[in-house]
Amino acid sequence: MNDALHLPRSVLLALWLAPDLDGAPARPADLLHAVQGDDEPHVVTDGSSPVPLAQAVAAWTAAGPTEATALVLAPGDAGGAPASVSAAAIEAGECLLLRTGTRSWAAVPDVTAFGSALEPGHVVTWHLTEVDDWRLAAQARNGSLQDADRELRQGLITVTEALVRLDVARWHDEDADLVAALREGALPHWRLPPHLDGRRARILASAARLRGIVALATRDDGGAVSLWQADQRSAALRDVDRMSRRAMAAAVTFPSP
Repeated sequence: MNDALHLPRSVLLALWLAPDLDGAPARPADLLHAVQGDDEPHVVTDGSSPVPLAQAVAAWTAAGPTEATALVLAPGDAGGAPASVSAAAIEAGECLLLRTGTRSWAAVPDVTAFGSALEPGHVVTWHLTEVDDWRLAAQARNGSLQDADRELRQGLITVTEALVRLDVARWHDEDADLVAALREGALPHWRLPPHLDGRRARILASAARLRGIVALATRDDGGAVSLWQADQRSAALRDVDRMSRRAMAAAVTFPSP
């Protein structure tokens, strides 16, 4: 089974900032390896000189109990991001919400790609902004794990019906490997914290799979033969993408201690 499914950096960082069952934070080396992956070492800035992500995480956890969640966003949908960072978060497509001690923060990653298609690289700078306490609003907005699970099951039915009914299940030949990878792929285990429970891991994998299908399906109009069909298909896919993004957020929203 290959590792074709991907999670946004904010989702990964929120997962690793959540304490384990004993209340202990993750090992810094494991967190950095999982979140940074093949990126250049991440840095964090609040408007002053950037510091390494490792140093920022150490400061966050030293400030007291740490809580975090993530928002996965789309153009035109701020997804509940604080107003002061909503424009940047929408452009980035994601945002980390963080609570350290008595202070709340939003961290938006700015990702710059370099290199080639064969040897890609990324420089990531997290822009940190102090915001109002987001916890109650996030828990209400993201819903429960039960809601996320149910919506993902409905999302799979919706996207399948949309593609088949509108005759857009005829993937291009060059997409065959991508389709197979999405169907059979898994989240890389090394990017998930060992204390993550199976239900949250399954929801994250399902959401990542559906987002991958939507991204592939929206590259063109497939076999849609009219503007109405194309609009219907696009609306159905946008709804599935919204469900999947909210499910990811729910899976990395943990009850307050």
